[in-house]
Amino acid sequence: MECTIDWQGPEGMLFISRTGSGHVLAMDGAPDGGGRNLAPRPMETVLSGAGGCAAYDVVLILKRGRHAVTGCQVALTAERADTEPKVFTKIHYAFRVTGHDLPAAAVERAVELSHTKYCSAIAMLEKTAEITHSIEIVAA
Repeated sequence: MECTIDWQGPEGMLFISRTGSGHVLAMDGAPDGGGRNLAPRPMETVLSGAGGCAAYDVVLILKRGRHAVTGCQVALTAERADTEPKVFTKIHYAFRVTGHDLPAAAVERAVELSHTKYCSAIAMLEKTAEITHSIEIVAA
């Protein structure tokens, strides 16, 4: 896996990442840090990646179990340390999984497996952050 990050010049703190898979991601800073608020902050992209990693796992596990999952949303809230480096200290994943006749045990197992076995982002972030989750199951 690889990516290249390019600063977009002296007028701010906009950075463009070009990923090894051929995609582009913009990141910017807050105005009080020299940015122009043109894109997500770098740490927001870390949090988004962690949510995407876990949601991916949950959907894949449910589909492999032949469950009729039709939607998966995860809302993340995080707290960061007050001092540098301002690592994440708490992250809460609120899963909202939609489907037809989804067994609660299957959804709970999928979330737990993501947390304890499959999500590499969680594995890294739990070194500094307390990670919790909640689950809401919605009938489609």
